[in-house]
Amino acid sequence: MQDILTQIWDRAQEHRGEIISGLRQYIAAQEDGEPKVQALFRRNAEALGCDVEASTYNPADVALVEEFANGATISPQPRTCIVAHLKGVGSGRSLILFAHPDCEAFRADNGWKHDPFKGEMIDGKLYGWGVADDLSGIAAGLQAIALLNSLGFCPLADVHVASTPSKQHARGVSHALQRGMSADAVVYLHPAESGVGMKEIKAFTSGQIEFRIEIEGQAPPTTEPHQTAFAHRGVNAIEKAILLVQALRALDDERAAAVHHPALEGEIGRSTNLMVSYIKAGDEDRLSRGADRCILGAAIAFPPFEKLETVRAAIEAAIERVTANDPWLANHPPKILWDAGVAGAEVPVDHELVKAAASSIETICSFKPFINPMHTGSDIRNPMVQKNIPTIGLGPLCGNLTQNGATDEWVDSEDHVRFVATTAMIIAKWCGLARSATVST
Repeated sequence: MQDILTQIWDRAQEHRGEIISGLRQYIAAQEDGEPKVQALFRRNAEALGCDVEASTYNPADVALVEEFANGATISPQPRTCIVAHLKGVGSGRSLILFAHPDCEAFRADNGWKHDPFKGEMIDGKLYGWGVADDLSGIAAGLQAIALLNSLGFCPLADVHVASTPSKQHARGVSHALQRGMSADAVVYLHPAESGVGMKEIKAFTSGQIEFRIEIEGQAPPTTEPHQTAFAHRGVNAIEKAILLVQALRALDDERAAAVHHPALEGEIGRSTNLMVSYIKAGDEDRLSRGADRCILGAAIAFPPFEKLETVRAAIEAAIERVTANDPWLANHPPKILWDAGVAGAEVPVDHELVKAAASSIETICSFKPFINPMHTGSDIRNPMVQKNIPTIGLGPLCGNLTQNGATDEWVDSEDHVRFVATTAMIIAKWCGLARSATVST
């Protein structure tokens, strides 16, 4: 096996130009949108001899497991999943590799200094719209299969390489899993937003809930345009909102003292956080008018062992306690709007999948990776909560992600080559390899 692993890395370096050229093709395809990316993915999969299945679905029809979303946040457009199936030639442990083909919506006035669809390379950085989110991952799965094929190897067990939409709650991987896609393990191919590239493995993701609270007030009873002198006769929605902010702050403190996870505690000294992140009330151009309505926005992160409904119930109870103790709120109860929520998930650090990934990274990159517990709401959760399949994520160094409001999104080209080689090694170690009848060079 060690000889095979050495061959994989040597061949990846020999084929570096071809690997980068292949990623550039996806960047160019992105100019015409997701369907063009999917079409390229399908052609590449078929060229490798994979059986390819495309399925079109409505994201709103995908069953939710430890997840919820306000219907307004879900894109109504039908989406398409493409799953390439490479049948194993023997007995081994099967594997799913998945990534998402959809990127942030293109903006013509994007402020980029580099052409978003040319795949410009400067100082080792490959620039492209969505290259880090997630064209690098889309390319890498099939490129890993191609790398093994060029050496005359094929996996003993089945490998599924899936291109599954993710943005706007598209739930592509959940759709594919619910249609029957399954395996003994899953690897999510996605560059690391944390800025450490192949140094980290995603094997842990916290859960998260995003919610809003609508608070009703009452304007002072006057026809005067300036209401300040009558303020005591109205009910200021902002002041009532402050009571709710205080209640959420108290809940956050209670949870911080009671909820503990060693990985999170070791990293940042705290396992759960509730953040009030948005407030809207009044009229900034008419400061002498009372605020008769206020909206608060907030998010809470929580460790994998907590259930989604348990956390949601704790928020409801905190709001209900304040409501019961305030005469106005008791008669005009605040309304909680649940925007979106997902449960967390994790794979034990001593799991064989984690070991296979860690040893592959160490072989390719000459450093030991670490488990980063600071990812929240990662798509690694989906196979775990849907089918209890152990799932990890990894990807190359990247930066300036468009989804974070930045410009000139890039992936480190050398790290992408290492990414492809590492993925091929994981296939070798997890699925096992056999000599194929034909060799493509």
